[in-house]
Amino acid sequence: MSNINDVARLAQVSKATVSRVLSGSRGVKEESRQAVLRAAEILNYKPNAIAQSLSSQSTNCIGVICATDHIQQSTGYLQALEKQFSQHRKHLLLRFANDDKSVMHAVDELSSGMCDALVVVGARFQLPDLPPDIVLIDCLNPTNANSVQCDRVFAAETAVHYLCSQQRRNIALVNFPSGEAAALTMDGYRQALHNYVVPFNRQLVIEGEASLRIALQKLINSGVKFTALLVTDDGQAQEAVMMLNQYQLAVPEKVMVFSLDGSTRLPGASAIPAIEYPLESIARRAVALLLGERHGGDLVRGSLLVA
Repeated sequence: MSNINDVARLAQVSKATVSRVLSGSRGVKEESRQAVLRAAEILNYKPNAIAQSLSSQSTNCIGVICATDHIQQSTGYLQALEKQFSQHRKHLLLRFANDDKSVMHAVDELSSGMCDALVVVGARFQLPDLPPDIVLIDCLNPTNANSVQCDRVFAAETAVHYLCSQQRRNIALVNFPSGEAAALTMDGYRQALHNYVVPFNRQLVIEGEASLRIALQKLINSGVKFTALLVTDDGQAQEAVMMLNQYQLAVPEKVMVFSLDGSTRLPGASAIPAIEYPLESIARRAVALLLGERHGGDLVRGSLLVA
């Protein structure tokens, strides 16, 4: 089995240079870096992670607290983050959380020498006060300046513009239950209606309801006419389609459903129009915050996705 001395001899550099290259340190000439990487590949050399962490006082692990129960969304984020971490020779250490207490428990556990930095992804509940160096990704009520957030105003505006272009002017909105994301989504929704000279109808908006099923029942039972429905994410969109069909409100003939975050094509059904966010770009920005290459928050715009 090859060791670091073998790599240094083949690359014709010092053992210290090999160590700096393989730990991702800067200040190494590009020619030397490439020679080390080629030698490591030829010799199939894999540095001992435990030995590296002891010598560098770094675990090379990033703790990721996944706080969303949306399986497709969490999978997408985790894959994008792992790809970015691997490019920086970092490893992903995963914990799941579904409320503020479990987030705090995960933070306490991971902060006890298990990793070098922390990320919280996709929280749809009020987060506890977290240390300022923790990076938040797509959390509805961010408590830190270091956060990467989706542009909710732009998403709602784009959705309403598209629906109006499809001659759907009675647009209902099942908004986020509360918080900053709900307020920003409402701002974009109202601004777009104003741009299309469509009167704002409070009866078409359901707020403060965490259950899509209950929110949609309230909307249908109110008797108000709607020809389009905005929901916050792909999971809600799929549930809305099934419920509307149960009420003989065929989708998209009678009601067009629009997801403000991602879309999955159901078997035998058309794709749901949606706003899609570039997960790799979000992950890349989050890593830049972790490495201190960017400062403060970051806002990411999605793009319109239609069949």
